[in-house]
Amino acid sequence: MKKTRVCPKCNGTDIIRIEGKAGSYGVGNNIQTGLTNFSAVLVHRYLCCSCGYSEEWIDQEDIERLKKKFG
Repeated sequence: MKKTRVCPKCNGTDIIRIEGKAGSYGVGNNIQTGLTNFSAVLVHRYLCCSCGYSEEWIDQEDIERLKKKFG
């Protein structure tokens, strides 16, 4: 859905991106890689408004940080 803007379940094209965020105490859609919110990797959601299917994606530039922390 991220690149095609088409839902793989229903072929719907009404796709929205919900930005990841990092709030107080780790609230939000993120993965913590350190002790502060500044180290959080944001996880973005893509939602099909036709059927409700969703996917989560991490920006390519953040993947290396996750590999260092968890790999």
